Amino acid sequence: MPGGRTCRWKEPPFGNLSAGRESGDTPDLVRLIILRTGISPPNSCEIPVQAGGPSVFQELASLCWGFALKGDLKSHFQLFRIREDPPVPQVGEQRAPDAGRMQMPPGNPLLLSLTLQELLARDVVQVELIPEKKGLFLKHVEYEVSSQRFQSSVYRRYNDFVVFHEMLLQKFPYRMVPALPPKRMLGADREFIEARRRALKRFINLVARHPPFSEDVVLKLFLSFTGPDVQNKLKESAQYVGDEFVNCKLAARAKDFLPADIQAQFAISRELIRNVYNSFYKLRDRAERMVSRAIDSAADLLVFGKELSTLGSDTTPLPSWAALSSSTWGSLKQALRGLSVEFALLADKAAQQGKQEENDVVEKLNLFLDLLQSYKDLCERHEKGVLHKHQRALHKYSLMKRQVMSAAAHNREPESVEQLESRIVEESVIQTMELRNYFSLYCLHQETQLVHVYLPLTSHILGAFVNSQIQGHKEMSKVWNDLQPKLRCLFAGPHGSPPPQDGLPPH
Repeated sequence: MPGGRTCRWKEPPFGNLSAGRESGDTPDLVRLIILRTGISPPNSCEIPVQAGGPSVFQELASLCWGFALKGDLKSHFQLFRIREDPPVPQVGEQRAPDAGRMQMPPGNPLLLSLTLQELLARDVVQVELIPEKKGLFLKHVEYEVSSQRFQSSVYRRYNDFVVFHEMLLQKFPYRMVPALPPKRMLGADREFIEARRRALKRFINLVARHPPFSEDVVLKLFLSFTGPDVQNKLKESAQYVGDEFVNCKLAARAKDFLPADIQAQFAISRELIRNVYNSFYKLRDRAERMVSRAIDSAADLLVFGKELSTLGSDTTPLPSWAALSSSTWGSLKQALRGLSVEFALLADKAAQQGKQEENDVVEKLNLFLDLLQSYKDLCERHEKGVLHKHQRALHKYSLMKRQVMSAAAHNREPESVEQLESRIVEESVIQTMELRNYFSLYCLHQETQLVHVYLPLTSHILGAFVNSQIQGHKEMSKVWNDLQPKLRCLFAGPHGSPPPQDGLPPH
Protein backbone atom coordinates (compact mmCIF):
# COMPACT_ATOMS: atom_id res chain seq x y z
CA MET A 1 0.00 0.00 0.00
CA PRO A 2 1.69 3.27 -1.02
CA GLY A 3 2.66 5.43 1.92
CA GLY A 4 1.64 2.80 4.51
CA ARG A 5 1.81 -0.81 5.54
CA THR A 6 -0.66 -3.60 6.26
CA CYS A 7 -0.56 -5.30 9.64
CA ARG A 8 -1.41 -9.01 9.98
CA TRP A 9 -3.46 -10.03 13.00
CA LYS A 10 -0.90 -12.60 14.15
CA GLU A 11 2.02 -10.21 14.31
CA PRO A 12 0.69 -6.68 14.42
CA PRO A 13 3.61 -4.21 14.47
CA PHE A 14 1.51 -1.48 16.04
CA GLY A 15 4.43 0.24 17.69
CA ASN A 16 4.01 2.44 20.72
CA LEU A 17 0.32 3.05 21.33
CA SER A 18 0.52 5.70 23.98
CA ALA A 19 3.00 7.51 26.12
CA GLY A 20 4.30 5.51 29.06
CA ARG A 21 3.71 2.07 27.44
CA GLU A 22 6.27 -0.32 26.06
CA SER A 23 5.84 -1.37 22.47
CA GLY A 24 5.87 -5.03 23.50
CA ASP A 25 2.71 -4.57 25.56
CA THR A 26 0.61 -2.87 22.93
CA PRO A 27 -0.28 -5.79 20.61
CA ASP A 28 -1.79 -7.77 23.47
CA LEU A 29 -3.64 -4.67 24.68
CA VAL A 30 -5.15 -3.94 21.29
CA ARG A 31 -6.00 -7.60 20.79
CA LEU A 32 -7.85 -7.57 24.11
CA ILE A 33 -9.75 -4.44 23.13
CA ILE A 34 -10.85 -5.99 19.84
CA LEU A 35 -11.72 -9.31 21.46
CA ARG A 36 -13.89 -7.41 23.95
CA THR A 37 -16.12 -6.45 21.06
CA GLY A 38 -17.08 -10.09 20.59
CA ILE A 39 -15.52 -10.22 17.11
CA SER A 40 -13.22 -13.11 16.20
CA PRO A 41 -11.28 -11.89 13.20
CA PRO A 42 -9.91 -14.59 10.90
CA ASN A 43 -6.24 -14.84 10.09
CA SER A 44 -6.80 -13.18 6.73
CA CYS A 45 -8.27 -10.09 8.40
CA GLU A 46 -5.92 -7.14 8.42
CA ILE A 47 -5.81 -3.68 9.91
CA PRO A 48 -4.36 -0.97 7.66
CA VAL A 49 -2.02 1.40 9.44
CA GLN A 50 -0.73 4.54 7.79
CA ALA A 51 3.03 4.96 8.06
CA GLY A 52 3.93 7.95 10.15
CA GLY A 53 0.27 8.39 11.05
CA PRO A 54 -1.44 8.48 14.44
CA SER A 55 -1.17 5.65 16.90
CA VAL A 56 -3.71 2.86 17.03
CA PHE A 57 -4.94 4.26 20.34
CA GLN A 58 -5.69 7.54 18.59
CA GLU A 59 -7.32 5.69 15.70
CA LEU A 60 -9.59 3.82 18.12
CA ALA A 61 -10.43 7.06 19.94
CA SER A 62 -11.18 8.75 16.61
CA LEU A 63 -13.40 5.86 15.61
CA CYS A 64 -15.31 6.05 18.88
CA TRP A 65 -15.58 9.82 18.46
CA GLY A 66 -17.04 9.30 15.02
CA PHE A 67 -19.76 7.10 16.45
CA ALA A 68 -20.27 9.60 19.24
CA LEU A 69 -21.03 12.27 16.65
CA LYS A 70 -23.99 10.16 15.64
CA GLY A 71 -25.18 10.04 19.21
CA ASP A 72 -24.53 6.31 19.65
CA LEU A 73 -22.28 6.16 22.70
CA LYS A 74 -23.47 2.74 23.90
CA SER A 75 -22.41 0.77 20.86
CA HIS A 76 -18.97 2.09 20.01
CA PHE A 77 -17.30 -1.25 20.38
CA GLN A 78 -20.18 -3.32 19.04
CA LEU A 79 -20.15 -1.28 15.84
CA PHE A 80 -16.38 -1.55 15.48
CA ARG A 81 -15.32 -3.76 12.59
CA ILE A 82 -11.90 -4.94 11.36
CA ARG A 83 -11.59 -3.77 7.78
CA GLU A 84 -10.27 -5.76 4.88
CA ASP A 85 -7.43 -4.32 2.86
CA PRO A 86 -8.69 -1.06 1.34
CA PRO A 87 -8.45 -0.82 -2.43
CA VAL A 88 -4.99 0.21 -3.54
CA PRO A 89 -5.10 3.03 -6.09
CA GLN A 90 -3.14 2.58 -9.27
CA VAL A 91 -0.18 4.79 -10.05
CA GLY A 92 -1.39 8.11 -11.39
CA GLU A 93 -4.97 7.48 -10.21
CA GLN A 94 -6.51 10.36 -8.25
CA ARG A 95 -9.32 9.93 -5.80
CA ALA A 96 -12.36 12.14 -6.13
CA PRO A 97 -12.71 14.54 -3.20
CA ASP A 98 -15.49 13.91 -0.76
CA ALA A 99 -18.19 16.50 -1.34
CA GLY A 100 -18.93 16.64 2.38
CA ARG A 101 -15.30 17.44 3.21
CA MET A 102 -14.52 19.95 0.49
CA GLN A 103 -13.24 23.40 1.28
CA MET A 104 -15.60 25.90 2.83
CA PRO A 105 -17.29 28.48 0.62
CA PRO A 106 -15.80 31.98 0.59
CA GLY A 107 -16.90 34.36 3.31
CA ASN A 108 -17.94 33.69 6.87
CA PRO A 109 -20.87 31.23 7.00
CA LEU A 110 -21.68 32.52 10.48
CA LEU A 111 -23.08 35.77 9.07
CA LEU A 112 -26.63 35.99 7.72
CA SER A 113 -27.24 38.20 4.70
CA LEU A 114 -31.03 38.42 4.84
CA THR A 115 -33.44 41.34 4.95
CA LEU A 116 -36.88 41.34 6.50
CA GLN A 117 -38.50 41.55 3.06
CA GLU A 118 -36.58 38.49 1.87
CA LEU A 119 -37.51 36.62 5.02
CA LEU A 120 -41.22 37.40 4.76
CA ALA A 121 -41.22 36.52 1.07
CA ARG A 122 -40.03 32.96 1.71
CA ASP A 123 -43.58 31.80 2.27
CA VAL A 124 -47.01 32.92 3.43
CA VAL A 125 -49.00 30.17 5.12
CA GLN A 126 -52.70 30.47 5.89
CA VAL A 127 -54.37 28.42 8.63
CA GLU A 128 -58.14 28.41 8.44
CA LEU A 129 -60.63 26.63 10.65
CA ILE A 130 -62.92 24.13 8.95
CA PRO A 131 -66.21 22.90 10.43
CA GLU A 132 -65.90 20.58 13.41
CA LYS A 133 -66.15 16.86 12.79
CA LYS A 134 -67.64 14.45 15.26
CA GLY A 135 -65.29 11.74 16.43
CA LEU A 136 -66.17 8.58 18.28
CA PHE A 137 -66.56 10.40 21.57
CA LEU A 138 -65.72 14.08 21.07
CA LYS A 139 -65.65 16.57 18.28
CA HIS A 140 -62.24 17.42 16.85
CA VAL A 141 -61.03 20.52 15.08
CA GLU A 142 -59.32 20.46 11.72
CA TYR A 143 -57.37 23.19 9.97
CA GLU A 144 -56.79 23.91 6.33
CA VAL A 145 -53.11 24.82 5.92
CA SER A 146 -52.27 26.54 2.61
CA SER A 147 -48.74 27.40 1.46
CA GLN A 148 -47.95 29.89 -1.29
CA ARG A 149 -44.45 28.50 -1.77
CA PHE A 150 -45.51 24.88 -2.30
CA GLN A 151 -48.85 25.79 -3.90
CA SER A 152 -50.45 23.29 -1.57
CA SER A 153 -53.48 22.99 0.64
CA VAL A 154 -53.65 20.22 3.25
CA TYR A 155 -55.77 19.36 6.26
CA ARG A 156 -54.09 19.09 9.64
CA ARG A 157 -55.20 18.43 13.20
CA TYR A 158 -53.59 19.81 16.32
CA ASN A 159 -51.80 16.51 17.03
CA ASP A 160 -50.17 16.76 13.58
CA PHE A 161 -48.71 20.10 14.65
CA VAL A 162 -47.46 18.45 17.86
CA VAL A 163 -45.56 15.71 16.00
CA PHE A 164 -44.17 18.27 13.56
CA HIS A 165 -42.96 20.37 16.49
CA GLU A 166 -41.28 17.33 18.08
CA MET A 167 -39.45 16.49 14.84
CA LEU A 168 -38.18 20.06 14.58
CA LEU A 169 -36.79 19.94 18.12
CA GLN A 170 -35.24 16.56 17.41
CA LYS A 171 -33.51 17.67 14.21
CA PHE A 172 -32.75 21.28 15.22
CA PRO A 173 -32.09 21.34 18.98
CA TYR A 174 -29.87 24.44 18.67
CA ARG A 175 -32.37 26.59 16.74
CA MET A 176 -35.36 28.73 17.68
CA VAL A 177 -38.33 26.39 17.51
CA PRO A 178 -41.47 28.39 18.39
CA ALA A 179 -43.74 26.95 21.03
CA LEU A 180 -47.17 25.56 20.24
CA PRO A 181 -50.37 26.91 21.80
CA PRO A 182 -51.88 24.78 24.57
CA LYS A 183 -53.92 21.69 23.81
CA ARG A 184 -57.67 22.01 23.76
CA MET A 185 -59.34 21.50 27.08
CA LEU A 186 -62.79 20.09 27.67
CA GLY A 187 -65.46 22.69 27.14
CA ALA A 188 -63.22 24.97 25.06
CA ASP A 189 -65.24 27.75 23.52
CA ARG A 190 -64.99 29.36 20.10
CA GLU A 191 -62.85 32.16 21.47
CA PHE A 192 -60.22 29.66 22.61
CA ILE A 193 -60.34 27.80 19.28
CA GLU A 194 -59.90 31.05 17.34
CA ALA A 195 -57.00 32.14 19.55
CA ARG A 196 -55.32 28.77 18.98
CA ARG A 197 -55.83 29.04 15.22
CA ARG A 198 -54.06 32.39 15.24
CA ALA A 199 -51.22 30.96 17.32
CA LEU A 200 -50.81 27.99 14.96
CA LYS A 201 -50.70 30.37 12.02
CA ARG A 202 -47.93 32.40 13.68
CA PHE A 203 -46.04 29.20 14.51
CA ILE A 204 -46.07 27.75 10.99
CA ASN A 205 -45.14 31.08 9.37
CA LEU A 206 -42.15 31.54 11.66
CA VAL A 207 -41.04 27.99 10.86
CA ALA A 208 -41.63 28.31 7.11
CA ARG A 209 -39.48 31.46 6.97
CA HIS A 210 -36.65 30.18 9.17
CA PRO A 211 -33.59 29.59 6.91
CA PRO A 212 -32.62 26.04 8.04
CA PHE A 213 -36.21 24.91 8.60
CA SER A 214 -37.41 26.14 5.22
CA GLU A 215 -34.97 23.82 3.40
CA ASP A 216 -35.73 20.70 5.43
CA VAL A 217 -37.84 17.82 4.17
CA VAL A 218 -39.93 17.79 7.36
CA LEU A 219 -41.43 21.19 6.52
CA LYS A 220 -42.19 20.18 2.95
CA LEU A 221 -43.93 17.02 4.16
CA PHE A 222 -46.03 18.91 6.66
CA LEU A 223 -47.14 21.54 4.15
CA SER A 224 -47.66 19.33 1.10
CA PHE A 225 -48.14 15.66 2.07
CA THR A 226 -51.73 14.61 1.38
CA GLY A 227 -51.51 10.98 2.53
CA PRO A 228 -53.63 9.47 5.29
CA ASP A 229 -51.01 9.34 8.07
CA VAL A 230 -48.83 12.43 8.08
CA GLN A 231 -47.57 11.79 11.63
CA ASN A 232 -45.86 8.50 10.73
CA LYS A 233 -44.51 10.08 7.57
CA LEU A 234 -42.92 12.87 9.60
CA LYS A 235 -41.39 10.40 12.05
CA GLU A 236 -40.00 8.23 9.25
CA SER A 237 -38.35 11.23 7.60
CA ALA A 238 -36.48 12.06 10.80
CA GLN A 239 -35.55 8.48 11.69
CA TYR A 240 -31.85 7.51 11.54
CA VAL A 241 -30.99 10.97 10.23
CA GLY A 242 -29.45 12.59 13.29
CA ASP A 243 -29.68 16.20 14.32
CA GLU A 244 -28.22 19.27 12.64
CA PHE A 245 -24.88 18.80 14.41
CA VAL A 246 -24.39 15.40 12.77
CA ASN A 247 -25.41 16.57 9.30
CA CYS A 248 -23.80 20.00 9.19
CA LYS A 249 -20.44 20.09 7.40
CA LEU A 250 -19.35 23.04 9.54
CA ALA A 251 -20.12 21.42 12.90
CA ALA A 252 -16.54 20.30 13.62
CA ARG A 253 -15.20 23.75 12.64
CA ALA A 254 -17.81 25.91 14.33
CA LYS A 255 -15.26 27.20 16.82
CA ASP A 256 -13.12 28.62 14.00
CA PHE A 257 -15.89 31.01 12.94
CA LEU A 258 -16.86 32.25 16.40
CA PRO A 259 -15.50 35.55 17.74
CA ALA A 260 -13.11 35.36 20.66
CA ASP A 261 -15.58 37.07 23.01
CA ILE A 262 -18.54 34.91 22.07
CA GLN A 263 -19.53 34.29 25.70
CA ALA A 264 -19.62 38.02 26.45
CA GLN A 265 -21.59 38.69 23.27
CA PHE A 266 -24.02 35.94 24.17
CA ALA A 267 -24.64 37.46 27.62
CA ILE A 268 -25.18 40.95 26.15
CA SER A 269 -27.51 39.67 23.42
CA ARG A 270 -29.52 37.69 25.91
CA GLU A 271 -30.00 40.72 28.13
CA LEU A 272 -30.97 42.87 25.14
CA ILE A 273 -33.54 40.35 23.91
CA ARG A 274 -34.97 40.08 27.42
CA ASN A 275 -35.47 43.86 27.57
CA VAL A 276 -36.96 43.98 24.08
CA TYR A 277 -39.33 41.16 24.99
CA ASN A 278 -40.54 42.97 28.13
CA SER A 279 -41.20 46.18 26.19
CA PHE A 280 -43.00 44.41 23.36
CA TYR A 281 -45.08 42.48 25.87
CA LYS A 282 -46.34 45.77 27.34
CA LEU A 283 -46.96 47.18 23.85
CA ARG A 284 -49.00 44.12 22.97
CA ASP A 285 -50.95 44.42 26.21
CA ARG A 286 -51.86 48.07 25.49
CA ALA A 287 -52.70 47.32 21.87
CA GLU A 288 -55.06 44.56 23.01
CA ARG A 289 -56.73 47.01 25.39
CA MET A 290 -57.23 49.54 22.59
CA VAL A 291 -58.74 46.86 20.37
CA SER A 292 -60.99 45.80 23.21
CA ARG A 293 -62.06 49.41 23.77
CA ALA A 294 -62.81 49.83 20.05
CA ILE A 295 -64.96 46.69 20.06
CA ASP A 296 -66.70 47.81 23.27
CA SER A 297 -67.24 51.25 21.77
CA ALA A 298 -68.81 49.67 18.71
CA ALA A 299 -71.15 47.67 20.90
CA ASP A 300 -72.06 50.78 22.93
CA LEU A 301 -72.77 52.83 19.83
CA LEU A 302 -74.96 50.08 18.45
CA VAL A 303 -76.95 49.86 21.70
CA PHE A 304 -77.18 53.65 21.81
CA GLY A 305 -78.70 53.71 18.33
CA LYS A 306 -81.10 50.88 19.13
CA GLU A 307 -82.35 52.70 22.21
CA LEU A 308 -82.97 55.81 20.13
CA SER A 309 -84.93 53.68 17.69
CA THR A 310 -86.89 52.12 20.55
CA LEU A 311 -87.67 55.57 21.91
CA GLY A 312 -88.84 56.72 18.49
CA SER A 313 -91.07 53.69 18.09
CA ASP A 314 -92.87 54.13 21.41
CA THR A 315 -96.66 53.93 20.95
CA THR A 316 -97.74 55.00 24.41
CA PRO A 317 -100.47 57.66 24.03
CA LEU A 318 -99.81 61.16 25.35
CA PRO A 319 -101.80 62.35 28.38
CA SER A 320 -104.40 65.12 27.92
CA TRP A 321 -102.29 67.79 29.58
CA ALA A 322 -99.54 67.18 26.93
CA ALA A 323 -101.91 67.44 23.97
CA LEU A 324 -100.42 70.77 22.92
CA SER A 325 -97.03 69.05 22.42
CA SER A 326 -98.35 66.08 20.50
CA SER A 327 -97.08 67.29 17.15
CA THR A 328 -93.64 68.07 18.58
CA TRP A 329 -93.33 64.62 20.19
CA GLY A 330 -94.44 62.92 17.02
CA SER A 331 -91.82 64.75 14.92
CA LEU A 332 -89.18 64.00 17.52
CA LYS A 333 -89.96 60.27 17.51
CA GLN A 334 -89.78 60.14 13.73
CA ALA A 335 -86.36 61.84 13.78
CA LEU A 336 -85.06 59.53 16.51
CA ARG A 337 -85.93 56.48 14.43
CA GLY A 338 -83.81 57.87 11.62
CA LEU A 339 -80.80 58.52 13.88
CA SER A 340 -80.42 54.83 14.69
CA VAL A 341 -79.08 54.24 11.17
CA GLU A 342 -76.19 56.66 11.68
CA PHE A 343 -75.29 55.17 15.04
CA ALA A 344 -75.33 51.67 13.55
CA LEU A 345 -72.94 52.95 10.88
CA LEU A 346 -70.69 54.44 13.60
CA ALA A 347 -70.70 51.11 15.43
CA ASP A 348 -69.71 49.29 12.24
CA LYS A 349 -66.81 51.68 11.63
CA ALA A 350 -65.55 51.26 15.20
CA ALA A 351 -65.75 47.47 14.91
CA GLN A 352 -63.87 47.52 11.61
CA GLN A 353 -61.11 49.62 13.15
CA GLY A 354 -60.80 47.24 16.11
CA LYS A 355 -60.68 44.22 13.80
CA GLN A 356 -58.05 45.80 11.58
CA GLU A 357 -55.85 46.70 14.53
CA GLU A 358 -56.21 43.19 15.91
CA ASN A 359 -54.97 41.70 12.63
CA ASP A 360 -52.31 44.25 11.67
CA VAL A 361 -51.02 45.35 15.08
CA VAL A 362 -51.79 42.81 17.80
CA GLU A 363 -51.07 39.74 15.65
CA LYS A 364 -47.75 41.14 14.43
CA LEU A 365 -46.79 41.97 18.00
CA ASN A 366 -47.71 38.41 18.98
CA LEU A 367 -45.64 37.06 16.09
CA PHE A 368 -42.58 38.96 17.25
CA LEU A 369 -43.20 37.94 20.87
CA ASP A 370 -43.38 34.28 19.81
CA LEU A 371 -40.03 34.69 18.09
CA LEU A 372 -38.45 36.36 21.13
CA GLN A 373 -39.86 33.69 23.44
CA SER A 374 -38.37 30.95 21.25
CA TYR A 375 -35.00 32.72 21.55
CA LYS A 376 -35.30 32.78 25.33
CA ASP A 377 -36.19 29.07 25.30
CA LEU A 378 -33.16 28.37 23.12
CA CYS A 379 -30.83 30.16 25.54
CA GLU A 380 -32.26 28.10 28.36
CA ARG A 381 -31.76 24.87 26.41
CA HIS A 382 -28.16 25.87 25.73
CA GLU A 383 -27.39 26.47 29.41
CA LYS A 384 -29.30 23.53 30.86
CA GLY A 385 -28.55 21.14 28.02
CA VAL A 386 -25.29 21.24 26.08
CA LEU A 387 -23.31 23.49 28.41
CA HIS A 388 -24.37 21.54 31.49
CA LYS A 389 -23.55 18.17 29.89
CA HIS A 390 -20.17 19.47 28.76
CA GLN A 391 -19.29 20.69 32.25
CA ARG A 392 -20.47 17.41 33.78
CA ALA A 393 -18.37 15.38 31.33
CA LEU A 394 -15.30 17.52 32.09
CA HIS A 395 -15.81 17.01 35.81
CA LYS A 396 -16.11 13.25 35.37
CA TYR A 397 -13.00 13.16 33.19
CA SER A 398 -11.01 15.20 35.73
CA LEU A 399 -11.90 12.62 38.39
CA MET A 400 -10.73 9.85 36.09
CA LYS A 401 -7.45 11.69 35.45
CA ARG A 402 -6.86 11.99 39.16
CA GLN A 403 -7.38 8.25 39.59
CA VAL A 404 -4.86 7.53 36.81
CA MET A 405 -2.30 9.88 38.34
CA SER A 406 -2.86 8.36 41.77
CA ALA A 407 -2.34 4.85 40.39
CA ALA A 408 0.89 5.93 38.66
CA ALA A 409 2.17 7.56 41.85
CA HIS A 410 1.60 4.38 43.86
CA ASN A 411 3.09 2.08 41.17
CA ARG A 412 -0.14 0.17 40.72
CA GLU A 413 -0.81 -2.23 37.87
CA PRO A 414 -1.56 -0.70 34.49
CA GLU A 415 -5.19 0.07 33.73
CA SER A 416 -7.38 -2.81 32.70
CA VAL A 417 -9.20 -3.19 29.40
CA GLU A 418 -12.43 -2.00 31.01
CA GLN A 419 -10.70 1.14 32.23
CA LEU A 420 -9.20 1.74 28.81
CA GLU A 421 -12.59 1.34 27.16
CA SER A 422 -14.11 3.75 29.65
CA ARG A 423 -11.28 6.18 29.02
CA ILE A 424 -11.75 6.06 25.25
CA VAL A 425 -15.50 6.52 25.52
CA GLU A 426 -15.15 9.34 28.05
CA GLU A 427 -12.65 11.19 25.87
CA SER A 428 -14.94 10.83 22.87
CA VAL A 429 -17.90 12.10 24.92
CA ILE A 430 -15.93 15.13 26.04
CA GLN A 431 -14.80 15.87 22.50
CA THR A 432 -18.36 15.56 21.25
CA MET A 433 -19.78 17.71 24.03
CA GLU A 434 -17.14 20.36 23.41
CA LEU A 435 -17.90 20.42 19.70
CA ARG A 436 -21.62 20.49 20.37
CA ASN A 437 -21.13 23.37 22.79
CA TYR A 438 -19.32 25.43 20.14
CA PHE A 439 -21.87 24.46 17.51
CA SER A 440 -24.66 25.52 19.86
CA LEU A 441 -22.96 28.90 20.27
CA TYR A 442 -22.55 29.05 16.49
CA CYS A 443 -26.30 28.52 16.04
CA LEU A 444 -27.09 30.97 18.83
CA HIS A 445 -25.04 33.60 17.06
CA GLN A 446 -27.04 33.06 13.87
CA GLU A 447 -30.37 32.99 15.70
CA THR A 448 -29.48 36.30 17.36
CA GLN A 449 -28.89 37.76 13.92
CA LEU A 450 -32.25 36.39 12.80
CA VAL A 451 -33.99 38.16 15.68
CA HIS A 452 -32.36 41.41 14.61
CA VAL A 453 -33.53 40.82 11.04
CA TYR A 454 -37.08 40.78 12.44
CA LEU A 455 -36.60 44.00 14.44
CA PRO A 456 -37.64 46.31 11.53
CA LEU A 457 -41.05 44.67 11.89
CA THR A 458 -41.53 47.32 14.58
CA SER A 459 -41.87 50.03 11.95
CA HIS A 460 -44.43 47.91 10.09
CA ILE A 461 -46.45 47.53 13.28
CA LEU A 462 -46.34 51.24 14.11
CA GLY A 463 -47.21 52.13 10.52
CA ALA A 464 -50.21 49.81 10.59
CA PHE A 465 -51.35 51.27 13.92
CA VAL A 466 -51.08 54.89 12.76
CA ASN A 467 -52.81 54.18 9.43
CA SER A 468 -55.60 52.34 11.21
CA GLN A 469 -56.15 55.25 13.58
CA ILE A 470 -56.10 57.81 10.76
CA GLN A 471 -58.44 55.81 8.56
CA GLY A 472 -60.79 54.92 11.40
CA HIS A 473 -61.08 58.44 12.76
CA LYS A 474 -61.46 59.83 9.24
CA GLU A 475 -64.37 57.53 8.43
CA MET A 476 -66.06 58.05 11.78
CA SER A 477 -65.56 61.80 11.57
CA LYS A 478 -67.42 61.81 8.26
CA VAL A 479 -70.37 60.00 9.82
CA TRP A 480 -70.41 62.41 12.78
CA ASN A 481 -70.29 65.39 10.44
CA ASP A 482 -73.19 63.99 8.42
CA LEU A 483 -75.11 63.51 11.63
CA GLN A 484 -74.67 67.05 12.90
CA PRO A 485 -77.16 68.80 10.51
CA LYS A 486 -79.83 66.26 11.45
CA LEU A 487 -79.31 67.03 15.10
CA ARG A 488 -79.67 70.79 14.47
CA CYS A 489 -82.98 70.29 12.70
CA LEU A 490 -84.10 67.82 15.32
CA PHE A 491 -83.56 70.09 18.31
CA ALA A 492 -84.48 73.40 16.68
CA GLY A 493 -86.45 75.70 18.94
CA PRO A 494 -89.74 77.43 18.14
CA HIS A 495 -89.99 79.00 14.70
CA GLY A 496 -86.84 77.10 13.61
CA SER A 497 -84.47 78.91 15.99
CA PRO A 498 -81.51 76.83 17.28
CA PRO A 499 -81.70 75.51 20.82
CA PRO A 500 -79.80 77.21 23.64
CA GLN A 501 -76.32 75.84 24.33
CA ASP A 502 -75.04 74.79 27.76
CA GLY A 503 -78.38 75.86 29.29
CA LEU A 504 -77.74 79.55 28.48
CA PRO A 505 -80.16 81.70 26.44
CA PRO A 506 -79.01 82.62 22.91
CA HIS A 507 -77.38 86.00 22.43
